[in-house]
Amino acid sequence: MDRKVTVIDLEKSAEYQPLLNGDPQTHGMRSGRVYLQPGEACGEHSTNAHEELLVFLGGEGTALIGPDAQPHEVAQGKVTYIPPHTTHNIKNTGTEPLVYIYCVAPVEEKGAA
Repeated sequence: MDRKVTVIDLEKSAEYQPLLNGDPQTHGMRSGRVYLQPGEACGEHSTNAHEELLVFLGGEGTALIGPDAQPHEVAQGKVTYIPPHTTHNIKNTGTEPLVYIYCVAPVEEKGAA
């Protein structure tokens, strides 16, 4: 199936916005806009067999990445890459909403048939 070029307007609302939903819209990439209020977190989860890119559009916070929850400061204008099979959580530590876009894509495991 041919995928089509897609242009999506980002909403200005304070809600989660799905952007790309995988097949048949893409070859497996999923994406969305996340909006965290001060003090909120997205919740710890794993990338499993996916790699993930976070693009921060506004606010500031901490990305807690890996089994030891290594903290990384994130803010507007920063991009964070999270490898496959990595636990992570994003927390808004600022006084303004933390807004970011995630892009998740499946990774073919080396040695997989």
